[in-house]
Amino acid sequence: MTGPFARTTRRDALRLLAGLPLLAAARPAAAIPSLSFDELYSKFGVLGLEFSEKVKSLAGQEITINGFMAPPLKAEAAFFVLTEIPMSICPFCSTDSDWPDNIVVVYLGEKQTFVQPSQTIAARGVLEFGSWTDPETGFVSLLRLRNAEYASV
Repeated sequence: MTGPFARTTRRDALRLLAGLPLLAAARPAAAIPSLSFDELYSKFGVLGLEFSEKVKSLAGQEITINGFMAPPLKAEAAFFVLTEIPMSICPFCSTDSDWPDNIVVVYLGEKQTFVQPSQTIAARGVLEFGSWTDPETGFVSLLRLRNAEYASV
């Protein structure tokens, strides 16, 4: 037998097989999908805002989205509003019909120190969509990240 495998022994084959788990572990983890504010809705129709197909397909999955932290309603809040542009006041909505198309509510997995409204942040959490009212605060949302965390970008 000639060629590159002519001298492959059983021992060489076993070494190769033993190393395969290390090669698999060295692969980078699957990238977390990201959304931008431009990708949240497909259109504004007669019934109001319509979620994009991307939002629908990523529901229930961990995603990232960059934006700005609106000033929290209170210092010890377990959530904040992520906005597309820096805001000096919180864009609190009383009903989902008043919901702006450039905000996402971020429910933290654990408390973090809030940042200045002009600081760009990356929020990461499990995406949910559809009208929901927080039973503790009465805050109404159409888009949320659950078990979230954030970091300055």
